[in-house]
Amino acid sequence: PCPSSSGVTTLGTSFPKSGSSRSSDLGVAPTPCRVDPRPDSGLGSTPLPSSRFRFASWQHLEHCDVTGDQLSCPRVREGLSEDQVFERDACLEGQSWEERLQENWENCLELNLSYQDLGDPFQRQNFLRILRRLIRVEKLQLVSDCLTDLSSVRLPRCKMLNLQQNHLVGLRQLPKLPVVEHLCLSENAIGSLGGLGALGKAPLRSLSLVRNPVSFTADYRAR
Repeated sequence: PCPSSSGVTTLGTSFPKSGSSRSSDLGVAPTPCRVDPRPDSGLGSTPLPSSRFRFASWQHLEHCDVTGDQLSCPRVREGLSEDQVFERDACLEGQSWEERLQENWENCLELNLSYQDLGDPFQRQNFLRILRRLIRVEKLQLVSDCLTDLSSVRLPRCKMLNLQQNHLVGLRQLPKLPVVEHLCLSENAIGSLGGLGALGKAPLRSLSLVRNPVSFTADYRAR
């Protein structure tokens, strides 16, 4: 078998369509599952369609209809070695990249990409590539990803964004958020309110800047 070329791994829960015959091979009952949100996330829980593949490894699923938007918390993995890239390309000749990745980011409505280990350049590039494809996402969690600049990303339908515990130093490093309602920026390194005007036309209802240097400036609350 050729090595996986997926930009994500499914170490957490992943889900096939209901009625799949492969569930009997794994011996896991098709019980419904719900993801419990982190208490500090500020986002609601997300109902998930199935947990049949909960204990299966991605590379063991030769035929799988799971797509990226059905994963509870995808992981952007490290890049392949040169030998693995060559072997992958030989195996995937004639097959499109998106088909092999089984991605469906354009139709994703809720996504948790928190706690990524983006130490490899491949991971960082793939992470931004995924974010740019989230044209319909409404709830997005990017907690503790060591993010410094998302200004090249546009999230046209995102209403709830959690960027807690990252390395943002200013509001100008935020993605474009034309319809955001709830924005969490707590525990970053934001030192001023410069760039806040970019959110002026958004229907913003809540903004958290707790444990940022800006929260200690004069007249912070009034401004």
